[in-house]
Amino acid sequence: MRITGLGHAGMFIETAGGSILCDPVIGPSFFGSWFPFPDNRGLDWERFGAADFLYISHRHRDHFDPRMLHRYVRRDIPVLLPEYPTDDLERDLIDLGYTNIVRTEAGVPLHFGPLTVMVTPLRAPSDGPIGDSSLSVDDGTASILNQNDSHPLDVDKLLSFGTPDAYFTQVSGAIWWPMVYDLPQDSKQHFAQLKREAQNKRAMYYIDKVDAAHVFPMAGPPMFLREELFRYNGTGLENDSIFTDQAEFLELLREQRPDKAGHLFVPGTQVDIDGGEVTVSQTLYTDAEIDHIFGDKWTYLAEQRDSRQDEVRAEESRRAPILPPDEMLAAIKEWWEPLLRRARTIRDGVGGNVRFRIGDLDMVVDFPKAKVRAYAGEECIYWYTIPADLVSTNIADHEIDWSNSIFLSMQFSVGRSGKFNEFLTTFLKCLSRDRIEYVENWYAEQSDQTEDVQLEDWVVQRRCPHLRADLTKTGKIENGVLTCSLHDWKWDLASGKCLTTTGHPMRSHRVEETADAPAAT
Repeated sequence: MRITGLGHAGMFIETAGGSILCDPVIGPSFFGSWFPFPDNRGLDWERFGAADFLYISHRHRDHFDPRMLHRYVRRDIPVLLPEYPTDDLERDLIDLGYTNIVRTEAGVPLHFGPLTVMVTPLRAPSDGPIGDSSLSVDDGTASILNQNDSHPLDVDKLLSFGTPDAYFTQVSGAIWWPMVYDLPQDSKQHFAQLKREAQNKRAMYYIDKVDAAHVFPMAGPPMFLREELFRYNGTGLENDSIFTDQAEFLELLREQRPDKAGHLFVPGTQVDIDGGEVTVSQTLYTDAEIDHIFGDKWTYLAEQRDSRQDEVRAEESRRAPILPPDEMLAAIKEWWEPLLRRARTIRDGVGGNVRFRIGDLDMVVDFPKAKVRAYAGEECIYWYTIPADLVSTNIADHEIDWSNSIFLSMQFSVGRSGKFNEFLTTFLKCLSRDRIEYVENWYAEQSDQTEDVQLEDWVVQRRCPHLRADLTKTGKIENGVLTCSLHDWKWDLASGKCLTTTGHPMRSHRVEETADAPAAT
């Protein structure tokens, strides 16, 4: 088996039973903010586009690049479609002309001669959202796991496919930006450090669970080549950004897990696996170029920025004309109010007014009353400032996931009074009737009725209130605070209160209060 790195989360897998093109992205994506790091334009995209199968893990635009697919990938290619509860990704693919859809079943292997594949989707509101997945591949000569961005709760079930010879996994993530918040600079630096540490801990957790001998960090970081975002590359010119790059993570891996063989996986990296033997080479960059990219990174990034502004301008030229404020307010009101009326759990979870300053429009979303109206001085728990052309484009495209466009672009700012509110961000990711109904039903099913278990001196509910992880495997307690290592969420066990966000209380009490709770197993 041979795996070639295509940049970011992209890879080309050549097997005894055919080739698979995974998450090919050239970009830029997210309103021209993200470019694959390092530059992947020099790859032979015609060859990779002629694959036997196409796999798109989820519809985030750093994994699903419609312009790249339209240019390079034939329309009759069989597409391995994850089993998601809504059909957004399938409809996106069909709109591009891809109708040879292979509908996979969650965690069920599919066989194509000597090639066996398994797609394992995640389907919680925050996964993708409502859609993220991993790909397992075995052709009799080798087995790999492309975990991608997914954070599976049941790793044992995923590994029923077998322990992989090589493991490809995300080591950074970008769903929360401390840099865009109205915070003092030292607070931004502190939160960015916490975010990086949490991402590293999560990656190590999965590396330990999967226990593959060879580890390949991927799926980030991006390059920010827009002038106003350039300073946020990597850990930031002022140490206020969230990204650990591939080389930095490999150094951490060597320190913390010296028994694992970590390998740089960038555009052009070629991984050959045969009978457990792994050979890694580079087909696009010379050793000197790799040293320049990672050893003199800011110079490399500046070279990329200065040579690619035409791509930034081209993306800006494709945006929709800016709507007048009254038309924009009317369009959002017509779109969002019916969804708000269906989103009772989300409305209760937000529990207040959210202000949006969009160019000349100043509006408020009254979640308790399910209303959208002009801002009139109301007290608000969140306030966003967003460029009007981004919102006008989302309205024109009827983009149902503003995380998958505006919020991952980092071209906005936000403030809040209080903690992060997951219900608000979930609503802004789920701007369709199908998504809202799924999320409401999902929340309704999360009222925890499972067993309690003992962790150290505490009895707690076994399942994490966030995404139902088994706390006997992911929970750690220190000074009366439980941390779920899967996403670094925290709870005060004396009160059961979530310390990370609004809502999501935990059932917990000290051991001496009862003698009936089962011990953790």
